[in-house]
Order: sequence, then structure tokens, then C-alpha cells
Amino acid sequence: MKPNPLADPPDLSSLREVRALLDRHGLRPDKGFGQNFLVDRSALHAIVEAAHLPPNATVLEVGPGLGVLTAALAERSGRVISLELDRRVLPALEETTGAWPHVEVLHQDAVQFDHLAMPEGSYFVSNLPYQVATAILADALASRRYVRLVVLVQREVAERIIARPGDSAFGAYSLLIEHYGEARIVRDVAAGCFHPPPNVTSSIVRIDVRPDAEPDEALFTLIRAGFQHRRKTLRKNLVGHGYSASAVDAGLAALGVDPRIRAEVLTLQQWRTLKDHLYTVGEAPGGS
Repeated sequence: MKPNPLADPPDLSSLREVRALLDRHGLRPDKGFGQNFLVDRSALHAIVEAAHLPPNATVLEVGPGLGVLTAALAERSGRVISLELDRRVLPALEETTGAWPHVEVLHQDAVQFDHLAMPEGSYFVSNLPYQVATAILADALASRRYVRLVVLVQREVAERIIARPGDSAFGAYSLLIEHYGEARIVRDVAAGCFHPPPNVTSSIVRIDVRPDAEPDEALFTLIRAGFQHRRKTLRKNLVGHGYSASAVDAGLAALGVDPRIRAEVLTLQQWRTLKDHLYTVGEAPGGS
């Protein structure tokens, strides 16, 4: 572990010191940026331990806030790149992380970030702003730049990430996550572990990326079409999106499933098989 170069760094797991830091810089948490600052040492430790960073790791962090996770990542890794959209907190971040030579804070919207700029074999570790968490995770996974992603998200998002067929939270997003990696919830984090406390329970989620996972736009175009209207049958959704009725019927028959099923019944492998059938016979939208 690298020593902390700050002679007397603020303890950002202390609510008193967090409030003092905010007061020094004239700051108040902004709901518009999804700012709920983590102030629990145990949860912070769980995030960093779940990431299992090698000493030379390059880490991308989204939404560093006041820098509590940034500093913890800097102690364990070779390089930390933190994306912060709120310009107001940059002076506070400079105070808490500026002495780390291998920490780079960028004033940038993470939703617009080009993950392909990250070196292959990087890590993604973040307390994600709730309102953009799913989009950022999807883009990060599709880039195939990361070995592992460890994120703190609201429990509802975590349940979608790890859901499997038959679970109430299972949907297209669950399948996307499974396509790229193996996900599990490490632990829950109570609202009282943040300042200010959110109105929800949060969860730490770890996703280990499959090294052979490649983007498959045809597959996820099919899956999104299948889940478009959850109360409709899979067949109606697909035919309504331009997939050939005869090809869909043949594909479902080949899977040995009832044509009246809904999308949430199929496993990822069944979706792949159905996609292969539709595109092989050339009767999917854009098929040849």
C-alpha cells in the first residue's frame, strides 16, 4: 500500500469533517448531481476490497464528490482518473486529493466519456450518481476496457443487475449485464452511511467481465424489442418490431417454448439461439 502523501488529510468518513470541508468551500450537496457523499468507513473498505486492485491498476472513478473513494483508490492503485461534472466541488477535490501525483480529476460529464480512451485491463470503481448509473455501466461494459467493475448503486438497480429469469426485477438490462460479465451484490449500504442520507438503500455490486464478451447489437436490438411491452407476449412484441412472424414462430418452436410466453422467461442463451435463427434465415429487420 502506498503511503498517503497528505500530512494531515481530512477524514472523509467523519461526518463532522465532511461538513467542515463543505463549509470551507461554501458547498451544499446538490440533488441535481445525485450527491450523497459516503461517510462510512466500513462501506468504503468493502468497495475497495471488492475491486481487488493490483498495485499498478488504472482506475476510472465517476462522481468522486469530495474524494473519499478517490483517496482510498489512490492508496491501492497506480493511476486514478476521476470524472466530476460539478465544477463547484473541484477546489474541495484539490484539497483532498491534489497531493496524490497519480490522481487526475477531469471536469467532464461521465455520460459523454469515451471509455475507449482507457487502457485495456483497467478497473471501474465508483459511487455512481443514481440517475445515470445504468447508462454509464452499459457504456463501460461495451467498451471492453475493464477487468472488473465495482459500483455503489441504489438497491433497485443492483437487483436489476443480478436478476435472472423468474425474478421480478429481470429484464433487458439484466441480460446485458450477464452478456458481459458475472455480477453479484457484495453488501447493502444503509441510507445513514451517506451525507445527506438518500431515501433508498444502496448496494455494492461487483461485475467480473468475461474476457471473450463482445458487443452484439443484433442480440440487444432483439432483446429490447422483446421487452418493449412487458404485458404482451414475446411473439407480439417481436412481430410488432418488424421481425417475420413465420421466423419468430419457427425460432420459438426450435427452442421448444410456448409461443405465448413473455420475454422474461427466456435465458440469455435462448435469446442468442433465437437471434441466430432469425438472422440466419434473413427474416429479422435488416437481415439478409
